[in-house]
Amino acid sequence: MQQVSLVKDFSTVFSGCGSNPLKNWAVSKNQTGRGRICTDNEIRGFVLEITSTNVATAYISTPKNPQKSLNIKWPFLVLQLKNLKRYFAFEVQILDSSGLRRRFHFANFQSKFKISTFSCQMPLYLSSGWNQIQLNLADYVRRAYGTNYVETVGIRIHANTRLRFIYFTPRLFQDKEKPMRFRMKIFPPRSNELKSSQESTNSTEHPSTPRHSKSSVEFLEDIPTY
Repeated sequence: MQQVSLVKDFSTVFSGCGSNPLKNWAVSKNQTGRGRICTDNEIRGFVLEITSTNVATAYISTPKNPQKSLNIKWPFLVLQLKNLKRYFAFEVQILDSSGLRRRFHFANFQSKFKISTFSCQMPLYLSSGWNQIQLNLADYVRRAYGTNYVETVGIRIHANTRLRFIYFTPRLFQDKEKPMRFRMKIFPPRSNELKSSQESTNSTEHPSTPRHSKSSVEFLEDIPTY
């Protein structure tokens, strides 16, 4: 079993504020990709930033050994990440009651649901700035394959994003129920940051910027069953 940080009802697989955030993660060898720990002005805390012109080949993944499993039984996955207004994707591999490993692939450049025996590709719509994505993996597995969720095997986070937390829970919690470190507070910009933001708004858009008008996280509204 992959080592994770445990707090009652919270199993953390990534924390940007940890002393060694990528201790249990493998990093892809991509010459166009860049990863760095930095301070984000909106949340005023440490985060991991992953950027690349090639989304597919720039990523981090856990566990380090792809032959092993995270072995996490809790079905609710929460990701705190920032929309950088560029192409972005992440993937969750699970084991279901039929004994098969299935991959759920979420991407903001994916426009349609696509299901095969071993994978399910889904569109990802993010609001501007920081997002807290909450996934009920048990529900996704049931609706996509008609089977039961057993455990999460692995996670892969592709460019381009900033990561604060990734954790699992046995149920969804309201903010007031969470330990303080799991709450995501957005701070108003300081005057100098506001000026910088206004200047960047007038800059040239990156060629990999997704162009859709949606501004919310949406998954599996009318997903077809495999």
